[in-house]
Amino acid sequence: MKPKILSTLPGYSLSAFRADAIAGVSVAMVALPLSLAIAIASGADPAKGLVTAIVAGFMISLLGGSRVQIGGPTGAFIVVVYGVIAAHGYDGLVLATLMAGVILVIAGLLRAGNLVAYVPEPVINGFTIGIGVIIATSQLKDLFGLRMESVPADFFPKIAAMWAARGTVSLAAVAIGLAAMVGIVLLRRIWPKFPGLIVAVGLASAVVALVGLPVETIFSRFGNLPDHLPMPGLPDISWARVAELLPSAFVIAFLAGVESLLSAMVADRMIGDKHRSNAEVMAQGAANIASALFGGLPATGAIARTATNVRAGGRTPVAGLVHAVAILAVMMLAAPLAGYLAMPALAGLLILTAWNMSEPAKWRSYLSEPRADQLLLVLTLVLTVLADLTVAIGVGVALGLALRLRRRGDPAEWSEPKR
Repeated sequence: MKPKILSTLPGYSLSAFRADAIAGVSVAMVALPLSLAIAIASGADPAKGLVTAIVAGFMISLLGGSRVQIGGPTGAFIVVVYGVIAAHGYDGLVLATLMAGVILVIAGLLRAGNLVAYVPEPVINGFTIGIGVIIATSQLKDLFGLRMESVPADFFPKIAAMWAARGTVSLAAVAIGLAAMVGIVLLRRIWPKFPGLIVAVGLASAVVALVGLPVETIFSRFGNLPDHLPMPGLPDISWARVAELLPSAFVIAFLAGVESLLSAMVADRMIGDKHRSNAEVMAQGAANIASALFGGLPATGAIARTATNVRAGGRTPVAGLVHAVAILAVMMLAAPLAGYLAMPALAGLLILTAWNMSEPAKWRSYLSEPRADQLLLVLTLVLTVLADLTVAIGVGVALGLALRLRRRGDPAEWSEPKR
């Protein structure tokens, strides 16, 4: 469970630091708007996203088992975080995050990191696509500038409510949102190593400010962003509250563990390395505990930001540390500028994030999978969207393990998830 940073620092050179620093700053420019957007979509204050990216991102790189893993708030948590805040308030989310961190630390001590190989791939694909659907639909209100007093949490009532408010569509909001989306896609294709995400969102938001378009911004909805980290402190803890939040804590821990280890696997293939799974799980636990102490959101390794780090030249955990420090510097020096970011532009960013996390390039390959795996994927997807993430994960994993027992004579069908 030795952190990777201890293995990479001996012989660390100035040229290696230069490459890591450039990569860290590049990833920070991607993580900054994403962290704000994810916090807003989760029903939290946007500043909570920055706090999470700084505190949890630093801890994941400092203690993690991957050379290039970048951590912070991710889209996979939006659904469960929104639900916990709606049911138990933000204080309940902080306690659930703290509990999830403790669960992950215990899992790491028990060397449970390798168990991710036993989570069926169709279950992972199903709830990932389902989460993408929920995220995308939750952003339609801001993308179209709809004027609604409240947005229902359930999928079909949400669609019905937005359809009922279709007469309030803002053409200015639609134009800004689509412009940001087109800019992100074009810059990503033309200049993959350039942090085009912040440029596209920033330029679209600048048009709103300069032209004076009637479009909501972070400042108009939430006020000024803070320019410093809050003081750490423990949430209110009672046995009754712990028992009430335990199911949510287990879901957060499960998502954090699975997504971080899948991200580490992707990073391994990109740089030809092998991560330390138990150290990674321990780091996720420590990061979520630290995030909760600072009032932040749940955190995990982020596949897109990790890949961005690798493409930008990051090769050691120092790049992740620089990424966290760079976001802190922006928070301290340029918080008022972040308030100008337009809500439709951030909505467009999250819709693209939801599309990418659902991995559409793999959809065709799902058709060649065994019929039982296809049904398991669809069932998990439908339960994620229409029921509850906890139910989807529970039912999906139970059925998947039952299928595994049935196929135990053919181990080739149950290899480690190829992600």
